[in-house]
Amino acid sequence: MTNCTAKVRMLCVLFCAGIKTPGGQNRRGRCRGAQKGVSMTGELGKLAVPAAGAAAAAAGLLYLRSEYEKEHFVTERYEIRSPKIHQPKRLVFLTDLHEKSFSRDNRLLREELSRIDPDFVLAGGDLVTCPKDREEYAVSLSLMRFLAERWPVYYAPGNHEDRMRTRNTDYFSELEKAGVTFLENESAEAAEDIRITGVRLDHVYYRTRFRIPVLSPGYLKETVGEADMERFQILLLHSPQFFEDCAAWGADLTLSGHFHGGTIRLPYLGGLMTPQYQFFRRECAGRFEKDGKTMIVGRGLGTHSVNIRLNDRPQIVVVNLLPDGTKKE
Repeated sequence: MTNCTAKVRMLCVLFCAGIKTPGGQNRRGRCRGAQKGVSMTGELGKLAVPAAGAAAAAAGLLYLRSEYEKEHFVTERYEIRSPKIHQPKRLVFLTDLHEKSFSRDNRLLREELSRIDPDFVLAGGDLVTCPKDREEYAVSLSLMRFLAERWPVYYAPGNHEDRMRTRNTDYFSELEKAGVTFLENESAEAAEDIRITGVRLDHVYYRTRFRIPVLSPGYLKETVGEADMERFQILLLHSPQFFEDCAAWGADLTLSGHFHGGTIRLPYLGGLMTPQYQFFRRECAGRFEKDGKTMIVGRGLGTHSVNIRLNDRPQIVVVNLLPDGTKKE
């Protein structure tokens, strides 16, 4: 046994020294290759440390940017002209607040809305947050009370209000007491030339994942009746996935939200992801036109589930409705 061990040791010495073994091959190159491999691994290790540091720094900067954006909303204006509009009107559209408060009791949001001083306010749903285990609506209710004291407020449900409706009716009774007009498959005459209709979209259309849902034929007509063809018809429909149906129904202006702008907005590609795991949908935010009809999709004010906003600042939407032939503001 001792003799065998000595032979093994001798072969190892010969191998590393580059002396030919009985097989006649010189193994020095293999040792050098092994040493070179160790050296390369060490170099890669040295590079990995600063790379990891740079990645961590970039992630930190993106996080800080997201935190900044979530706290700093913007006001963006749109203009629509129509022969149905008799007198210029200014409306504000708010959506997807999700109980977000900009400063204490939403002071910053209240101040900006007071500066805008709209003719009426439209709420497009998901102002509350209603996960499976609780209902949160104190912030939303406080804001609705503030708004209803100053301007007419028309509010249509999103999927969170729809979920809350089955578990808690206090919020809706308080809205009614505050003077908010809650449009759940109903319509209201906001002015002699404007009609507003709010849709409570069936929950099945929010549950579709990875693919685009399709409204059943005649869904809008069966749900809310006929569109008003004489007045300027506004339709509040929380999900923006059904613009063609809204335009065909007769909505001059469809106002939607739900997608939160896509959470992360990329140049040329738009919003990254919808709540229903659809990617790079063009309807994540902005203005869209079809056959003389318009849809405006708000980026919303809060977040939910994915608590991120990048290149996707919270948004107040202002729409100026003007008669044909009036000068631009």
